[in-house]
Amino acid sequence: MNEQALVSKVWNYAHVLRDDGVSYGDYLGQISFLLFLKMDKERAEALGEASALPADANWDTLAGKAGESLEVTYRCILDTLSKRTDIVGTLFLKAENKIGDPAKLQRLVTLIGAETWMGMNVDVKGTIYEGLLERNAGEVKSGAGQYFTPRPLIEVITQLVDPEPDDTVHDPAVGTGGFLLAAYDHMKAKTKAQDKRVAKALREDKLSGTDIVAEVVRLCAMNLYLHGIGGATSPVQQKDALLDRGDKAFDVILTNPPFGKRQSFRIVREDGGIDSERQDYVRDDFTVTTGNKQLNFLQHIMSILKVSGSAAVVMPDNVLFEGGAGEALRKRLLDEFDFHTLLRLPTGIFYSAGVKANVLFFDRATPGTGIATKDLWVYDLRTNQRFTLRERPLKRADLDDFVTSYGSKYGRAKRVETERFHRYGYEELAKRDKLNLDLFWLKDASATDPDTLPPPAEIAAEIVDSLETALEKFRLVALKLAGGRATSWCRKRDQVNLVAIAVYRINPWFGP
Repeated sequence: MNEQALVSKVWNYAHVLRDDGVSYGDYLGQISFLLFLKMDKERAEALGEASALPADANWDTLAGKAGESLEVTYRCILDTLSKRTDIVGTLFLKAENKIGDPAKLQRLVTLIGAETWMGMNVDVKGTIYEGLLERNAGEVKSGAGQYFTPRPLIEVITQLVDPEPDDTVHDPAVGTGGFLLAAYDHMKAKTKAQDKRVAKALREDKLSGTDIVAEVVRLCAMNLYLHGIGGATSPVQQKDALLDRGDKAFDVILTNPPFGKRQSFRIVREDGGIDSERQDYVRDDFTVTTGNKQLNFLQHIMSILKVSGSAAVVMPDNVLFEGGAGEALRKRLLDEFDFHTLLRLPTGIFYSAGVKANVLFFDRATPGTGIATKDLWVYDLRTNQRFTLRERPLKRADLDDFVTSYGSKYGRAKRVETERFHRYGYEELAKRDKLNLDLFWLKDASATDPDTLPPPAEIAAEIVDSLETALEKFRLVALKLAGGRATSWCRKRDQVNLVAIAVYRINPWFGP
């Protein structure tokens, strides 16, 4: 059975389980658990060694079980393995059985057990699992799948940053591991076949990542494991990178952090009312204190990047123009880092409609050497470009002109301006109001031709995004006016007014 057929076979069963309330993400988790149990048995048999797992928590423990006995045994296995501190513990992080019907659990065990997974090439196993992850992202329009980075974009970013086999590569918002896998393939291709020391270090020590969601960490750990990446411990950890900086710095950072603008939490007052409080991250290594999640991720990346290290970060538009903390952080980025390239991404390439994002390429300069950014080169892949996930997905060829314009990391002095690639000197940028780096120059055909307008879903998503930003600003004003606490009446009034504004923007005839 080829890999695509196997993906379809395993994935189709997810539809049956979904009818029983098992989400696609939970289904992928169960596949991860059972895959590892089966492959551990196959590896032990192939090497003539005992299983690395306890005798009461391996694949053979499930053999011959059915009905309630299978469910109880499976639950006990997950509980036992989730308490381990090695790579197995990461693969079974906070694991629990989400399949309540023993008959369907037995069917999934049969599906996994019918294949000889260790007989497959490592790349094939990884491709199968990546296929499942991508299908999950396509079905789940929120959470981990919402901003699932297109593979062609990941591959191009990695190619241009060009990590070397001895570099340490980190992703502080690792998701399912797309950037780490691309970096591994790129670095592995540069490793000499006879240099086993470098190859071993690349597999076990050079790649790392973190994510705040346990389920996502499990999926990523399995994805890397199936590609042959990892040692005694997993290269990915569950933690909030913004709260726990760690003590390491890295040569290369490749990441697409979550796009939610504000970090907040809800509290219940003594009178039973609910307040939404903004969570600001206060760290000694942060230049500004803000509740903006993207700005905090950018600060975190700037902090953990080694001198002369390189970063490529996917960020939404608001990072380029937001005032206050945003302006201060952009000044630091230009002054202390060589922010040499900005790629304006087209809409329609993410699973969430209307997302406007960019890739920021920058290197950390040696302190005390003056203004680090001499020129910022901006490539506009957005204006008059329309992509969709189904009819016209982003392909590698769509990025060829950008790759050519970018050149090598050693040949930036030879860059030339084109219709879509423009140079902005530091002096020109410094004169812009609030150091706004939302730079564009091409004429947008949609301004004059209705046929080129974005789909209604994108327009609606942009309105919602604008409303959420405006609502956050109104809340901050209300907090100040109320002496540090906004009343529920103020919040309701602001929401009503904002809804009225939204209605008016959509259809002016509803206005006054």
